Amino acid sequence: MKKVFIETLGCSKNLTDSEHMLGILDDYCELSDDINDANIIIVNTCSFINDAKEESIDTILALSKLKETGACEKLIVTGCLSQRYPEALLEEIPEVDAVVGTSNFHTIYSVINEIYSGSEQKIFLESIDFEIPESLPRILTTPKHYAYLKIAEGCDNKCTYCIIPKLRGKYRSRLMEDIIEEARDLAQMGVKELMIIAQDTSRYGMDIYDGPKLHVLLTELSKIEDLKWIRVHYSYPDIIDETLLDGFFLNDKVVNYFDIPVQHASDRILKLMNRKTSQKDITHVIDMIRARDPQAVVRTTVIVGFPGETEADYQELVEFVKRVKFDRLGAFEYSEEEDTAAALLPNPIDEETKQLRKNHLMEVQMRISETLSYEKIGRIYEVVIEEVAEEGKILVGRTAFDAPDIDGVVYVHTTENLEFGTFVHVKINDALEYDLIGELIDEHEYRK
Repeated sequence: MKKVFIETLGCSKNLTDSEHMLGILDDYCELSDDINDANIIIVNTCSFINDAKEESIDTILALSKLKETGACEKLIVTGCLSQRYPEALLEEIPEVDAVVGTSNFHTIYSVINEIYSGSEQKIFLESIDFEIPESLPRILTTPKHYAYLKIAEGCDNKCTYCIIPKLRGKYRSRLMEDIIEEARDLAQMGVKELMIIAQDTSRYGMDIYDGPKLHVLLTELSKIEDLKWIRVHYSYPDIIDETLLDGFFLNDKVVNYFDIPVQHASDRILKLMNRKTSQKDITHVIDMIRARDPQAVVRTTVIVGFPGETEADYQELVEFVKRVKFDRLGAFEYSEEEDTAAALLPNPIDEETKQLRKNHLMEVQMRISETLSYEKIGRIYEVVIEEVAEEGKILVGRTAFDAPDIDGVVYVHTTENLEFGTFVHVKINDALEYDLIGELIDEHEYRK
């Protein structure tokens, strides 16, 4: 039986695809956690921005050497990079035995059979709008208490800087009953925190029902008894209204964590980006959220250095960030991507200016984050324990308002030996720029 290892790069959508590939191969291969011992190595790549492409290529090149130094017999590249550059990958890296498109990951066992049979076929690409089968087996690679749940594939937004629609196809919602069935299965496996993902979760259902149905889906998911937290990622601001917000605020299991990529605050730049919104619209959405819960957390991403971004445009973004005070913010330098509309725009911004603007904006955000963190001192939060920082002294966990790997953590002072995935209450007594420090509260005392 061949041993297989999957290296996953990029976003959580890629991660779920890799977990399905592991589930498919489990009956036919031995799943290895040692890449040096694997006969088949699969690299699930990202190519969203230039840095991601470079990381993917560097990873493929590094792993290709295991054909000489390790047990590797076959190297397969999947994901966005293989969808985007199939011929170039095979030409530039001859060690690659097959490239598999974004809609083909479910055929991974057939691909392996093909390349071991001596077939000359090396490119396996379906239409990017292919409907991926339901009920695929899945092996979770996340800690046992949380998992990602993809509710749709593809994107129809056509932002001028983004290549994703050309790699992942048009927006395709999954049927609600299929999503709920998978969520129930995950809960039975011990998952307590469910993270809802798609290229745009706010548009869920628009293509198959009579309008967006994220609020309905959240209500149905909240009925699953064993789930504790439901978190939603990637909701675009142009479609958020009071009805959608009801899905958050009327369901206690749905955490009031709003991941809303705004990308900019200058109306001129937003129009060049083909974002279907304005600064006024974005402000209105955030005001709606905070009117219903002043403690709700709003996370966002922004792009600096977009073609034609003037100093005035940038300063408008900075002032907007200062005024809104996002709880979480990630800033990215504009990455020119071939075959996108933005790549044809005039007045590109030089790399030094982009870097300076990004660094300055993140300094602004750091001060905001530090202030917000210190405001939490004295409050009590429910925290899920996930790591040990110092044996017998400090554990590491997250509140409901922090997503794994991208947001802050809570350092919990305690001598108790708590199992990972345990939910406890912590009183915050200190803070850092992005993280909190607290002490464990006795649960019996807390519930009095």
